[in-house]
Amino acid sequence: MAVKWTGGHSSSVLCLTVSAEGLVVSSAERGELALWDGGGSLVGQLRLPGDDDVTSVVFSARRPSTLYTSHGETISVLDVRALQEPLERFHVNEEEINCLSVNDTDSLLAAADDSGAIKVVDLESKKVTRSLRHSNICSSVAFRPQRPQSLVSCGLDMQVMLWNLQKARPLWTTNLQECGTEEDSPQSAGQFFNPPLAHSLSVASCGNVFGCGAQDGKVRIFRVTGVKFERELEFQGHSLGVSQVLFMPEAYWLLSGGNDGKVLLWDVGSELGKQQKSPAKSLQRRKAQASASSRKNGKLNKVSSSEQAGVVPKLTIEHGEKVNWLSCAEIKGCRRVLVADQSSSVSVYPLPEL
Repeated sequence: MAVKWTGGHSSSVLCLTVSAEGLVVSSAERGELALWDGGGSLVGQLRLPGDDDVTSVVFSARRPSTLYTSHGETISVLDVRALQEPLERFHVNEEEINCLSVNDTDSLLAAADDSGAIKVVDLESKKVTRSLRHSNICSSVAFRPQRPQSLVSCGLDMQVMLWNLQKARPLWTTNLQECGTEEDSPQSAGQFFNPPLAHSLSVASCGNVFGCGAQDGKVRIFRVTGVKFERELEFQGHSLGVSQVLFMPEAYWLLSGGNDGKVLLWDVGSELGKQQKSPAKSLQRRKAQASASSRKNGKLNKVSSSEQAGVVPKLTIEHGEKVNWLSCAEIKGCRRVLVADQSSSVSVYPLPEL
């Protein structure tokens, strides 16, 4: 059962973030911010000016008390030691911001918005150094760990892009509609009506592996090699769109949250190992499994990607509400997953030892 953190908000919680010191910030509609200690006690609240929804919150990489927040088209910088009026705010996006990311060196901040733009801001000068673009809403952007000039992004144009900030054009782009395995072709009617609009990205701590969650219920894992990336895995555990993916600090454990109200834990690392050992044999094995599974009971059923690849979740949490955001925290010596949903509370679940 979940422990509920209540009293911080009056409306739907939209996102969460955890500081290096274990403080948790939740943000909600109408400008609401709440600060919690590791035990779930409410230690601070603030309503940002303008009453816009607070759509993203992220701590500084080098200054654990500095918090960046996006609300409407504005980015505000706060000090969580004294949660009061913003220390500063800047307005570089022309439409509502969906996601913020700060690089490892705390020198650059990226803000992705509804116009498809990603504005990259120099945090010293507070000036835009790069404007990157998707052709539709950019839903997620993430700097790669240990690579302060490199980031990945995804959007409702179904594109996943790799960028180096020394260039204005993406180094590499993949269209998720063209990303299906051979077994998935021709495109099923379900995918036609439920296109893989990309909602969320998360990069593993190594900086080379990242996951993407999409509207078609699938999670796709990519590996960056040089100036491009390739799909390593694709699996499905959600019956509706994947709203959130989150790589945990430990190697390649991935959390996914969906519009179906489920939170799933995946051991991506063990599957990546299998793929690397013998990709050709792995593909043949998956095809054979898919062929055998589809003939069961004399019915030609389409086999899910997870069955084809043998990827099954290690843990299923039946949360029951559409997941808005996932975060992970060490609380009283145990790893916990924090879930934001349509309610005004934060749900906290224990995770098994990994």
